[in-house]
Amino acid sequence: MNFVNRLLKDKALNLLTKFPFLAITGPRQSGKTTFAKKLKPEYEYVNLELPENREFAKSDPLAFLKNYQKGVILDEIQWVPELFPYLQVISDERNRPGEYILTGSQNFHLSSQITQSLAGRVAMLNLLPFSLEELKADQNIGSWENLAVGGGYPRKYQFDIDPTDFYPNYIQTYLERDVRQILNIKDLAAFQKFIQLLAGRAGQLFNQSGFSNELGLDNKTINSWLGVLEASFVAFRLPAFYQNFNKRILKTPKVYFYDTGVLCNLLGIKKATDLNLHFARGAVFENLIILESIKNELNQGNTPSVYFWRDSHQNEVDLLQEKEGKLMAIEIKASETFHPNFLKGLKNFRKVAPHAESQLIYAGQMLHQRDNIQISNLWNL
Repeated sequence: MNFVNRLLKDKALNLLTKFPFLAITGPRQSGKTTFAKKLKPEYEYVNLELPENREFAKSDPLAFLKNYQKGVILDEIQWVPELFPYLQVISDERNRPGEYILTGSQNFHLSSQITQSLAGRVAMLNLLPFSLEELKADQNIGSWENLAVGGGYPRKYQFDIDPTDFYPNYIQTYLERDVRQILNIKDLAAFQKFIQLLAGRAGQLFNQSGFSNELGLDNKTINSWLGVLEASFVAFRLPAFYQNFNKRILKTPKVYFYDTGVLCNLLGIKKATDLNLHFARGAVFENLIILESIKNELNQGNTPSVYFWRDSHQNEVDLLQEKEGKLMAIEIKASETFHPNFLKGLKNFRKVAPHAESQLIYAGQMLHQRDNIQISNLWNL
């Protein structure tokens, strides 16, 4: 499989001409290392997960960095936070753009260190697993169900690994390594049950009390655990949309997963045909469309502004996207047959935001407009 043509490449190369540091974050195994090496194949590469590299960098940061003065990729740099103050000093002295590429798979730790030490000197990009647009050039996806179950992790496609082999191992490795690193969670069995419960409620409002009651844990722990999943790019919150920005922050979010292959595996969905009658078919399709919208923005180097909308009468729109001063309202349906009542939420949202553009994404093939609403599908997203 061709790993060169990630859609983020041109943006990354441009930023390397403007900032001393380029930081690339994303889930473990999303292709960050390969991407960084393809960006600058002439740069030296240092993996800070290796104990010998990590020990040298921790014990003598200045001597460590002096070994790499002609461009370097520092992989999984969150392992050595001691490097950041020295990176700042050396970079300020030399004032050269594009000298350091930093990668990390723990967004919270990496972002906090960058905020403290490298603010104004670093460009940050998120590299998620392959998007549909990236896969289409090399893979015969066939159906949205195949894409959902297969997910987007590069290694799975590079070595043609069956989802039933790839994802259980990926999830187990994640639990044993990343979770313990971020929050030192001792009861991994309870945490894994939390992830599985969360998968069963993907696309629903995040009810902390419900999780607390089922797991016998307090709300603070549940919120902290969700924070772990966000920091390590497993799940994310989709906030509610309100014209009043403060209300967006305070209202209950929905939760989705950063990879539908992970989601399907947690739900016991092993192959595409399992989705035909599965209770979560609609939620998986909804997660897929929202995730593709986010990837499309991230792959242009943009920060996605995405929300959902629900009013007091339970009228709802699955996805709202703000871009370049415009608002797009998107309703998502897993049905292959169009029904006029699919447009109900969009029409109600027009009363709130009459200037918003409207779109229905469904699993069928018919592309047309009705009542000034664009009706489309995943392949034309």
